This record gives sequence, structure tokens and C-alpha cells, in this order.
Amino acid sequence: MISQKEYAQRRKKIGINLPNNSAVLLFSAELKQRSFDTEYKFRQNSHFYYLTGCIEDKSAILLLKQNNQLKTYLFVEPKNKELELWHGKRIGVKKAKKRFLVDDVFSNKKLKHKLKQLEIDYLYGDIKDSRLQKYKKKFQVNDILDSIRLLRLIKSKSEIKLIKKALKITQEAHHFVMDMQKQGKYEYEIEAELEYRFLKNGAYSNAYSSIVAGGNRANTLHYIKNDKKLKSEQLLLIDAGAEYQYYASDITRTIPVDEISREQKEIYTLVLETQEKIIGMIKPGVLRSQLQKKSIKLLTKGLIELGILKGNLQKLIKKEKYKKYYPHGIGHYMGLDVHDDVLYKDTNGNEIPLAKGMIITIEPGIYINKGDKNVPKEYRGIGVRIEDNILVTKKGYKNLSKKIKK
Repeated sequence: MISQKEYAQRRKKIGINLPNNSAVLLFSAELKQRSFDTEYKFRQNSHFYYLTGCIEDKSAILLLKQNNQLKTYLFVEPKNKELELWHGKRIGVKKAKKRFLVDDVFSNKKLKHKLKQLEIDYLYGDIKDSRLQKYKKKFQVNDILDSIRLLRLIKSKSEIKLIKKALKITQEAHHFVMDMQKQGKYEYEIEAELEYRFLKNGAYSNAYSSIVAGGNRANTLHYIKNDKKLKSEQLLLIDAGAEYQYYASDITRTIPVDEISREQKEIYTLVLETQEKIIGMIKPGVLRSQLQKKSIKLLTKGLIELGILKGNLQKLIKKEKYKKYYPHGIGHYMGLDVHDDVLYKDTNGNEIPLAKGMIITIEPGIYINKGDKNVPKEYRGIGVRIEDNILVTKKGYKNLSKKIKK
């Protein structure tokens, strides 16, 4: 659980860099239509949640900096018994004043009036949000998201604790699937077992659409159909993670449906050894691009040794021949979003190095399509990815998902 004191501290950090006589206006997420008069399950905007902890739609937050003092105002949907009958209870203004550590709470109906009264020089927010753009005639509108993204790079102790909980839930789900009889099952049966355990153990939902890919389907990186039957002697790639109190986990394991061939084991071993070496490099000051470069070298070298790539190591890397089999990055930052909406480069365009408190995924992979006739037949149709969630510590790293079996 994130305390209201921590949310207030985050807002204070945003306020420090605001010019005097300015304001920040951020809106909650909106309900998204699924079809006709039904909506998708609501999920709060991560930036809005990061500064408020509020999980209701039709809400907004206003940070007002005047006379070098920061005031915070929250706007929420007022109580309405008739609407609550259909859509559930609302916190309302009165209870919101008790729950949230802000200067005042108003009905969202008063937001326009409050903004009309403001005498400020700058208004900040999400400049892509049409709700903010309505005020550009009255104020000079600027973007605030990069300031929030910079803060979100470093996770607090409370955030790390929630991610650990998400990973514990994910661990139970993956371990159950590893132990179950898989031959003859459909991919969606595996998906159901995973997501049942997410929900059963208190996860809000899965952190992203689960990938359950048997055999050659693992070579489609974002395969989410999950509708085919698993066959004997296939590998099964599972990329699935729980989300707990809005914080993500992101885990990939590749396991045999039953038996594993020599060639499957060779590819798996190459990916696993590469992952272990890349994780061992993690510490403050290291660049993500250095991890990427090293993973490319290790995987390309391994592919040459297996006869899948042919030629000089440096020339193959320079010509990017590895991309056919390793087309993605070594990993991404993770937090409130599985692909965390944070900064990778500073205002000068320089890559931001790893620092204590960052959480990054490390996920090398090798993907060999069954139709690739340039590869020895025994390797065709093999797809392997292994992914862990790594916390950067003061002097090195901690693998938060170490207990999830490989």
C-alpha cells in the first residue's frame, strides 16, 4: 500500500520545479467503450494514479503554485444514489477530504469555474489530452509528463514491496503450469490456469495480455490468440505476469510440453547463459545500451557455434544478421506499467544510466521460424525467451524473480 504521505511527497517534487504563478492539471482515465453500451473494466491513468492514489474515473487534480507555495486540489464525481445503483459507490467529496492528503476536494462540476478564476501564467498537463487543450486560449499550455516520468524511474520501498507481491502471485501461477500435464491441452487452458491464480491471490488483473505459445507460435513475439493444441516434443513459451495494486510483474519462461530435444536444449542454454551474464552486469552507472550490445555479441557468437549463423562475428553484428533471430531489446523498465512510461534519455538526448531503485526486465530470446530453410532442420520452429525482473541496488542488483524456476 502506498501512503497518502508518499503521494503528497511526489506532488511536492513536481512542484519544486514549477515556475511561480503556474498550475498542473491532470485528469483521470476515461471509461473505454467495448461495444455499444458496455465498457472495458476501468483502469486508472498511471500518471494520475502516481500523484493521487485515486482510482475513480471523472476525477482531476490541480496543483497550484503561487507565492512559491504549492496547493493541491482534487476534483471527484459527487455522490448520486441513482447512478450508484447501476455503477457502484463513489467516494464523494466528503469522504475524499478524509482519505486524500490534499488542501481541498471539490465536485468535478466545479472544475471549470475554478480554472476560470485562476490568474496564472502557465498551465501544465498532458498536452495530448483534449480535456486540457480546452484551456489553451486562456493559458499557455505546456507538458508535464516528462517530469513525472523522471520521478517514476526510481521506485520507492513501498513500490518495490508491491512489485514483489505481484511476483509472488506470478510465481505460484507459473509453478502450477510447470507441474501440470500439458500435452494435448489447449493454450487457452494454460492461460486460464495462470489468470485464475492471479485473481485468486488478489491481483487486480494480469499486467498485460498473456502469451501462451506452443512450438513455432513462440516465434510471433506478441502472440495472444492462445487457441492451439499443445503437442508432444514442443516447447511452450509463457509470458504472463500479475498486476497487484496497479504494479506490474513481467515474467517469461520457456518449458517443454513433455520431452526436450538436444537442439531445443542448446537454444535454451544459449539464452539462459546470456541472460545470466547480462544480469551480472547490472549496477548503477551502466547503460541499457551496453547490456543490449553485450547480449547481441553473446547470442550471435552462440548462433555461429550452433551453425545457425555463418561468418565473422563482428561482420555479422555490423550487418545486423542477428536481428532475424533476436529482433528485440534486452529489456525495459517496469513499474506502474509493464512497459513503464518513464524517461530513457535526458533533456539533452543522452541515455540515462541505471541507478539505485530502477527496475528493469532482462529478456534475451532466440526465435527460429519453422519456414527458415537457411537453418538446419532440427532447429526450425524453436522459440525461446527467458525474462526476469531486476532491481538495481546501491552496488549491483537483486533478481526479484529469482525464485521462479527455470
